Amino acid sequence: MTAHAPADHPRPLHLRVSSIALVAVGGAIGTAAREGLTLALPVVASIPLAILVANLIGAFLLGLLLEALIRADATAPTATRLRLFAGTGALGGFTTYSALATDTALLLASGTTMGTGALYACATVVFGGLATWAGIVVGARRTAAGGAR
Repeated sequence: MTAHAPADHPRPLHLRVSSIALVAVGGAIGTAAREGLTLALPVVASIPLAILVANLIGAFLLGLLLEALIRADATAPTATRLRLFAGTGALGGFTTYSALATDTALLLASGTTMGTGALYACATVVFGGLATWAGIVVGARRTAAGGAR
C-alpha cells in the first residue's frame, strides 16, 4: 500500500489537506468572531445574548450561503471550497450548539431560571429554523434576480 492515492482514484474530499485547511482557517475566523460578539454583548437576565445572536445570524447566513451555492453550481470547485471555508469552517465556528446546550443546562439547573432556560432553548431552535428559512428565501430571491456573484 502506498502513501499516495493513484491518479485514477483521487483522495476523498474530506481527506485532502487543502480541504482540511479551508475548514480549519474558516473555523478559526468564525470562532474568533463569536468570541468578539461574546465580549461585546452582555448577559441579560442570565441569558447569554451573544450565543443566541451568533446562532441566529449563523443560521440565516448558512441558509443564504447554501441556497446560493445550490442555485449556482454546488459541484463546482469554487463552490466546494466556499462551502468548506465559509459554511463548514467560518459559520460552523461562529455558531455553537455546545454553548447553547451548556447555557441551557446551567439555566435549568439554577432553579430560579428554569422557565428562562426552557424559553432560551426553545427560542433558539424555533428562531434558528426561521432564520435558516429566511436565509434560503433571500438566497433564492437574490439568485433568481441575478444578484448572486
